[in-house]
Amino acid sequence: MAEPIPALPQSYAPGLDSVFSDQLGFYSIDSNVPGLSKVILEKLNMKDYGDYRKAMEGKTRGATFHSHKEMFDKMEDTFKFCAACKKLPAHLPDPKALKRCIKCLNLYYCCKECQKSDWPLHKKFCKKLRLVAIDRLVEWLISTGDLPFPTQTWSRPAAEVNSWEDWLAMQGDLGPRMEPILSGENMTELWDNAGRSRPAEADLKESVWRVCTEFLSRPLTIGLGIKLFNLDPYSRPLTIHVVGAAHSETLGARVTDMDELSNMFPGHQGLEVVMVGPEVVEGKAIRPPLKQFGPKGKSYISGYKGLYHQFWEDVVEKGDAAKPDLVVGFHPGLDASQERMDEVEKVEQGWVPTLLLLRDYNIPTLFTTIHEPELEYTLQILLELEMHIKATGVNPFRSQKPEQAQACPNKPPIYYSAQYVCFQGLLEREELEEAEEAEDD
Repeated sequence: MAEPIPALPQSYAPGLDSVFSDQLGFYSIDSNVPGLSKVILEKLNMKDYGDYRKAMEGKTRGATFHSHKEMFDKMEDTFKFCAACKKLPAHLPDPKALKRCIKCLNLYYCCKECQKSDWPLHKKFCKKLRLVAIDRLVEWLISTGDLPFPTQTWSRPAAEVNSWEDWLAMQGDLGPRMEPILSGENMTELWDNAGRSRPAEADLKESVWRVCTEFLSRPLTIGLGIKLFNLDPYSRPLTIHVVGAAHSETLGARVTDMDELSNMFPGHQGLEVVMVGPEVVEGKAIRPPLKQFGPKGKSYISGYKGLYHQFWEDVVEKGDAAKPDLVVGFHPGLDASQERMDEVEKVEQGWVPTLLLLRDYNIPTLFTTIHEPELEYTLQILLELEMHIKATGVNPFRSQKPEQAQACPNKPPIYYSAQYVCFQGLLEREELEEAEEAEDD
């Protein structure tokens, strides 16, 4: 019999009393697999969540590893728990008893009985989880600079490009651009140290494509917002604020990360993308916002570490940054977890000042969500704040890379920026009454 799972100290399973979304992430992880957040922090060579936050804020050095093998081994250790009974190696009589599913090479089981009992559920997601396991390793090539592959200036107007298929048709044969990546030193180093055999070349090509779509989805979604709100980057410079920017947008960010916008709108008058959020990770790309617009035809990235309404009061209103033509939020997580309503209320309250500012200043805004439930809950919150919702729909440039919930993997995968909602200003009274009547029906 496995030992009972001990409760974790508060420092390992932090509460939800701050603006940091990763607190909710750690809390959710431990709710599904007790003790997993402790494992994650230990593999990052951190003693508790406080160390993690200090590293994210640049106050201490982040995780360091002696070799790539150690890095990949420790990353894989954070996925080692029984998918059926949720036991970690430390909670099993034999810590080495966990065995990986030979089909997906992603999930682990502590015994044949657990694997057999979980199979009716796991078989629904096994194939997709196989792709996830490859992608999370290939994603390392972004940090090495191998990805994304080079892209070309658009040969068609942005208004005519409405899907990844349209985008690919303009790019032509990707083979010559993928070949140096597939045969490169870092790809070889990856699979020499990843603790599993190298996938087939066709699988690797597909993985490189999926990982690149997640990277490119951000500038393309910003471009979608520019189109949906009929903004014209050829007639004047545009400023875009990315609200709620976090690790995914800013950790290791490069000054070239938004260059696809310049491919999308060649010869534009200047585009500045300002990353704003309390979880912004400082780096070369997170420069002070521009007081005046940068050079024509260039996409400029800048940033501010703090809440958006603070940024507005301390920087924008003082003339130290341009007012936005468009605000974008990449899956801001307004729904949080609908299973824990007290947490949802905390997340909502954290966003209220920003949402009211966006409404009262009549700023064109586009938010993305990761799935339909989040979209529905986001719409509910926006309607409660009497926002004028302009459009909703499936994002034609959503990421094609499936994501699993780390502590609860046997679920349909999510895709970043899968849906979008556009809103601007206050809903007129007549429209508000119609919306309320529609809800009642």
